[in-house]
Amino acid sequence: MAHWREEYSAALAARDRREKANQAIYDAYTNLADRTARLAAAQQHQSSDDQQQQHHPNTNISPSPSSSALTPSTSARPSKHPHSLTQSPAPPSTLQIQESLLAARTDLSEAQRSRSELQDRLTRTTTELEKLRKRGTLDGRRVHALESEVSFLQLRAKDRDEELRGKAKLLEDFQDELASLNLQLNMAEERSSRLQRENQELVDRWMARMGKEAEAMNAASKYS
Repeated sequence: MAHWREEYSAALAARDRREKANQAIYDAYTNLADRTARLAAAQQHQSSDDQQQQHHPNTNISPSPSSSALTPSTSARPSKHPHSLTQSPAPPSTLQIQESLLAARTDLSEAQRSRSELQDRLTRTTTELEKLRKRGTLDGRRVHALESEVSFLQLRAKDRDEELRGKAKLLEDFQDELASLNLQLNMAEERSSRLQRENQELVDRWMARMGKEAEAMNAASKYS
């Protein structure tokens, strides 16, 4: 009786160790999937901005009301202004990306759960088979059925191992894609900052020129 309890306790302890050993994988994959969704959304948003700049590189800047209202002749004169770059953010929907990541996360969790169940069944069946063999009261058909089930479960467990290795490779690919997205995002942010500075400098120069023209026209109107 004591020997049976020891075997049962050992089997329970082994099962608990197997379940706890994979918790880190679940947490790491969840964090990776969430971060991938955020970075993919940011990258898609930046790509949309770049495409808008390529299709509409020039946008007119209207002159300041205070400058155009200095004199009647100034307001009647056609405005001269350069073209400047602007951005019109249009945040894209990330529903499809989130659904894909959720499906991958669910698939991985289901595969891990199925593998754990198969491993538990294999352990229980193997233990039962060994007990029957030791007792010396084996039933031929029962032994054959158990051996067949053990072979089947071993094959299923092997298939699950292959599936898990494939999903681990998928996680590595996600990490590589994240590194690429980080690099592209940094480059896009630098480019956006540079374009904003150039745009502001262009606007400042244009406003200064228009102010000088308005002052010159006001001065000329005093002597006319």
